[in-house]
Amino acid sequence: MDYTEVMVRYGELSTKGKNRRDFIGRLAGNVTRVLRDFPQIEIKAKHDRLHIILNGASFKAIDQRLKLVFGIQTYSPTIKVTKELDQIEKIALSLMKENFQSGMTFKVNTRRSDHQFQYDTNQLNKLVGDYLFDHMSDLKVDVKHPDLALRLEIRKDAAYLSNQTIEGAGGMPVGTAGKAMMMLSGGIDSPVASYLAMKRGVEIQMVHFFSPPYTTQKALDKAKELTSVLAAYAGKITFIAVPFTEIQETIKEKVPEGYLMTVQRRMMLELADLLCQKRHGLAIFNGKSVGQVASQTLASMRAINDVTTTPVIRPVAALDKTEIIKLAEKIGTFELSIEPFEDCCTIFAPPHPKTQPRLNQARQFEKQLDVAGLLERALNGVQVTTILPGEKFLDHPDTEDASLL
Repeated sequence: MDYTEVMVRYGELSTKGKNRRDFIGRLAGNVTRVLRDFPQIEIKAKHDRLHIILNGASFKAIDQRLKLVFGIQTYSPTIKVTKELDQIEKIALSLMKENFQSGMTFKVNTRRSDHQFQYDTNQLNKLVGDYLFDHMSDLKVDVKHPDLALRLEIRKDAAYLSNQTIEGAGGMPVGTAGKAMMMLSGGIDSPVASYLAMKRGVEIQMVHFFSPPYTTQKALDKAKELTSVLAAYAGKITFIAVPFTEIQETIKEKVPEGYLMTVQRRMMLELADLLCQKRHGLAIFNGKSVGQVASQTLASMRAINDVTTTPVIRPVAALDKTEIIKLAEKIGTFELSIEPFEDCCTIFAPPHPKTQPRLNQARQFEKQLDVAGLLERALNGVQVTTILPGEKFLDHPDTEDASLL
């Protein structure tokens, strides 16, 4: 079926009152970025719907991108026809034959913005419905809960028909809730936390710590590729790589073993906070889940959070590992997250870290370090890149081999 348009229905935007126009504008911008590979399309953002004029672009390809965009409740591929009854009936029959299966119920649902059109909504429902009954067998009507609804819109310029309603990603358009730093490791949890933050409209910038030669280029590339997977939900994501080798070596040398992890995480958070201030962020997100490991006890979180007054938000804090893995599989990050490239959170890990660190001791041990100098040198080595959906950073031999066949 050669669809001519995609009709997009807004989700929570309907509750946003005076801010609605800004939210719709942000959604239109995000859709434009996600569909940047289709220069022929036109995007028209209106008060009640977003219209994507395909101009020959493949709906199947558009569909794969559109279903990931936050802020969309549902959308429908649509065919534009002239406002002539025979043309409307012809396309209605084609749509029904393509998507109807034996035993389904249906109804015709007409919406008419052109009130000068010769038929009103009830007349059109009956005329088109009768035509379908005349040309198809096994049809049953259910006006309240049909399996298939044929939607007909009569606008000023033309008639528009659709009979698919596809669920969107829901949530809020990315960027409408402001900007925040996301502390991205190479594990399972932080990509899921990133997804949940973006679903609530947060524009995240990834902060990833790397410690060569203890961590490899592959570990850094893995974090970038995870970001690329997540960028499909936002159009693009800023990736900030922070060198952490000197800080980790210094902590290893000067801090007692039981507090290595606590002081290390405190300094990571301090760096994320400085980046947040520099880049005009409003909060810091991470992938901590309460009680999962030693650094995620409430006592550890209190000792680590002590370094900042910036809000630190943990979207997966109350989820167990099984729930987090399920979400990771849903969003396509799980297989990449379990690739065995160690990140800096795992190196120098003490065998017996403090699970109930004392705040005053954490502060005291940190005072023994040249914190200001260490932070400054790390920030001077920061690498900032923009990552787009689908970018590859790791070698994928299976994919390469398949392309040679």
